[in-house]
Amino acid sequence: MSHPDRRDPEAFLRQATQEGRGRLKIFLGAAPGVGKTYEMLTDGMQRLRAGIDVVVGIVETHGRKETEALLIGHEVISRRAVEHKGHRLGEMDIDAILARRPQLVLVDELAHSNAPGSRHPKRYQDVEELLDAGIDVYSTVNIQHVESLNDVVASFTRVHVRETVPDSILEMAEIEVVDIPPDELIERLKEGKVYIPQEASRALNHFFSKSNLAALREMALRRAAQAVDAQMLDYVRAHALAGSFAAGERVLVAISEVTSAQGLVRAAKRLADALKAPWSAVHIETQRSLSFTPKEREQLADTMALASRLGATTATIPATSVVEGLKDYVADARATQIVIGKSARPWWFELRHGSVVDKLVREIGDVAVHVLPGDAATPGPQAVRQRFRQGWGKPSHYLWSAVMIAAMTALGRLLIEAIDLSNIALMYLVPVMFAAASYGLRAGLVSGLLSSLAYNFFFLPPTGTLTVNNPENVVSILVLLGVAIVTSQFAARVRAQADLAQSSARQNAALAGFSRQLTASASQEELMHAICAEVGRLLQLRTVLLLPSPNGPQLRAAVPPEDRLEQIEKAAAQWAMDNEQPAGRGSSTLTASDWLFHPLRTQRGVLGVLGLAREDAGPPLRSDQVPLLMSLLDQASIAFDRMALEQEMLDARQIKERDRLRAALLSSVSHDLRTPLTTILSAVHELKRQHPSDLLDTVDAEAQRLNRFVANLLDMARVEAGALPLKVEPTDLFDAVAGAVHDTRQSLQGHAVEVEIAPDIPLVRVDPTLLHHCLINLLDNAGRYAHPGTPVIVRSQRLPDAIALSVVDEGPGIPAGAEARVFDTFTRLEGSDRAKHGTGLGLAIVKGFAEAMGLTVSAANNVEPRGAAFTIMIPQALIISDVPHEDLL
Repeated sequence: MSHPDRRDPEAFLRQATQEGRGRLKIFLGAAPGVGKTYEMLTDGMQRLRAGIDVVVGIVETHGRKETEALLIGHEVISRRAVEHKGHRLGEMDIDAILARRPQLVLVDELAHSNAPGSRHPKRYQDVEELLDAGIDVYSTVNIQHVESLNDVVASFTRVHVRETVPDSILEMAEIEVVDIPPDELIERLKEGKVYIPQEASRALNHFFSKSNLAALREMALRRAAQAVDAQMLDYVRAHALAGSFAAGERVLVAISEVTSAQGLVRAAKRLADALKAPWSAVHIETQRSLSFTPKEREQLADTMALASRLGATTATIPATSVVEGLKDYVADARATQIVIGKSARPWWFELRHGSVVDKLVREIGDVAVHVLPGDAATPGPQAVRQRFRQGWGKPSHYLWSAVMIAAMTALGRLLIEAIDLSNIALMYLVPVMFAAASYGLRAGLVSGLLSSLAYNFFFLPPTGTLTVNNPENVVSILVLLGVAIVTSQFAARVRAQADLAQSSARQNAALAGFSRQLTASASQEELMHAICAEVGRLLQLRTVLLLPSPNGPQLRAAVPPEDRLEQIEKAAAQWAMDNEQPAGRGSSTLTASDWLFHPLRTQRGVLGVLGLAREDAGPPLRSDQVPLLMSLLDQASIAFDRMALEQEMLDARQIKERDRLRAALLSSVSHDLRTPLTTILSAVHELKRQHPSDLLDTVDAEAQRLNRFVANLLDMARVEAGALPLKVEPTDLFDAVAGAVHDTRQSLQGHAVEVEIAPDIPLVRVDPTLLHHCLINLLDNAGRYAHPGTPVIVRSQRLPDAIALSVVDEGPGIPAGAEARVFDTFTRLEGSDRAKHGTGLGLAIVKGFAEAMGLTVSAANNVEPRGAAFTIMIPQALIISDVPHEDLL
């Protein structure tokens, strides 16, 4: 806990770590189309005109002309090409930005997921690296991409966004809300300024309804306010500024072990909702907490769990008294409203201990205190007996105190002739302080009383009686007793503080040791067993760890070893994985289970669940163990995530090395085959010229087929290496199709080729050589699979935003569900009626060449007549014009 007149070390450290780093500004919007990118580019241009070195790292204009116009005048860093499954993707080139080192970089769509093989899986991680390098960043994000609000948005929009940004990114950034009213955004959508007309119509009926937009707008404004509030609190804590700085309300509820505490939690939730304020629940752990019965501990744990489910931030704070603990926590959290219960206590209890509520109202300062009636029920006989026994301690404590008093008495009798009676009285303070420091306040008070009696009986005349003749001696006895009481109280208070400090030190040592054990794990199996073993040892519990699998939660580690779990335990574990909340005994879900399951949450979701149970089948956790468990779970989740990422990086490196070796092999084999093939073809042609025969024709045909296979190997190696030099030029589709049909006439023997290309089809901007290879492979594929004597059709179709160029055959077609898989490398659909002789490279080359030119290719089945149709889509951006060819010449 930080003190209001002392700088908070954590807040000060967070601010210190920002020194030398770049500043992040986020343009936050409620939905797509509100103008985040437009506003970011406008601000960037203003900074550029002010003399700031600004570059555009990456901006997605989505075809909006107004946004594209704002890019004029900006220096745009070229995108880095990434190959993924035959696709050529463009990602932000972080290395080029770091080498350029501008003062400010504009990075659109902060929640974007980078293509596999990139340095970081998420774009916000790229941004963090730029910030670490001292470069300022402007970025954009929509409210549905914020991690903590993702599920809330999905609950009413029915759209679950997978790309999210951690809340910590928003908390470190300056936020500017880009806001327009829902009616204006809907009007922009209808005008086609957000999506194309077909998509806009669908969006209006789903995500962009007025109710959804209003809710998203409120969430964006509120989340921005929370981020500003958190930054303000960090600043005042780092600079030790007094006061609550109540620009917004903050609610705190104090909870204890009584049954009425759950009513306090619900009341605090209603108050926070009414004020639209964040709220927290805190339990102040004092020396009295050690005397809680198991039932009271379970009640406290249930209350803390209820507060957490209702959205509160929960904490358990050790302190010497409830009032002091609450005052410190209020000062640290800058709470403006406190909800506390007033329990019915006997008059003698309040006379001795005082009223927590009264002390809090007097000492809390300018904070509103809401006092609710508490539980008037008195503790049961078992609780009274246990607290009595724990309060008075063990009989041996009093025995040792009496022994020390006897020793002081014997020593005093030996020294009575040498020292004054007043000095002997001081000797009795030794056993009093020993008893109070070692055994508590009550033992110290009893020792003080016995010391006074012993001093009176053995040293004050008349000795051997408890009678006091000299009034001065009465004063000595009373002073000795008073000093003993005060000394006992101080010693007991110091002992309580030492116990709390020792408890905190034990917890910190446990966390440090747990972290060392996890770091030392060399494999995932070792890590899982280390998590179970350490958590079980620290909390004295049985532990299991389960990971998700297609067949449900899979038991992967257990301490002590577990062979199986019952069906109810598996159901609780599955619920914890699906809902990212605790389930099982001690929670509010599936409480019939003997195990309590906690999810291991990371930014990538739930990686597994940790199960806890007691040997005696009692409640798994005490309330004082909950903070330690949460810290252990956080560390375990981070270690588990790190191990999973390392394994993924290892797998990615292996795949990359495998692909490199395969590409090198393909290139080497194809080059080594090309020279002898050329010689063979030349020799066969010369022999056919001199001595024509059917055998030479067969040799020539097979050599030509082998030559095409080698050419395909070379082409595939070029596709996978990304080494396809493009020579884009206006191309006539009719001429391209005619040339391809001519070059495949031998493969198409027995099939009539019907070319249905409209004479007024516009020219397109493509690489004619790559398009020629695409058509040759499609026609060759049709010739091999079409039934004998059936025609092969090449047709074009002018669509509103593209040209579709199709090659259609009449054959067995493509197996259902394999339409996308036919384009994979070396895929021949074995076991289907479409498996023919071939290498499985032709269609993969078609896809690679098409995507290199900015085209797309797809496969489908014809119903009548039955067969396969392969279509190359040429987008509007590559179509030169719809005017006739002669007008272009």
